[in-house]
Amino acid sequence: MSFLYYLVGAPGSGKRTVGKALSALTGAALLDNHLFNDPVFTAFGVDGVSPVPPELFELAEEVRQVGLRALRLAPPARSHILTNYLSRVEEGEEVVAELRALARGRGAAFVPVWLMCPLPELEARMAHPERRERLKLRDPLILRGLLARGGVMVAPADALVLDTSRLEPHEAARRIVAFAAGGPGAGALANPA
Repeated sequence: MSFLYYLVGAPGSGKRTVGKALSALTGAALLDNHLFNDPVFTAFGVDGVSPVPPELFELAEEVRQVGLRALRLAPPARSHILTNYLSRVEEGEEVVAELRALARGRGAAFVPVWLMCPLPELEARMAHPERRERLKLRDPLILRGLLARGGVMVAPADALVLDTSRLEPHEAARRIVAFAAGGPGAGALANPA
């Protein structure tokens, strides 16, 4: 059986980092949101500290849709990992429904995972060098404003919720795999102590 893992969290919550660990553990293809954003962001000159014009996100969505078309064409046994930030003020339910339908159409199990992290830790992570290389948000003040306006979309009832400030990426990946398999204790992993 193949899987469509969907990692959602605020900027800096570790979506790509956990996704890389999950990819190493499962062999699933990692299609993190910057794979779709960066061609547009690079062309425009996004620097990670200035606000991004809304039109760029519209263009990045066009690139994302092309990527999802390719995902639909992938061999049925191929698993995928997608990452995203969904705020409470966006139409995140539609995005989740779109990906559930995509997984169902491929015969894949849809595995929603919400990565949570306290704001002080998120702000500290803005300085990580990898964020500059990947054209990611790097300004703690912009992050604070973004989260004050929209926060993070509430996790669906069937999602695994992990606190990435308390888990190493490989442990988060292991918990995701156990949750997806529905193995013993998987339910207890949703809210780790």
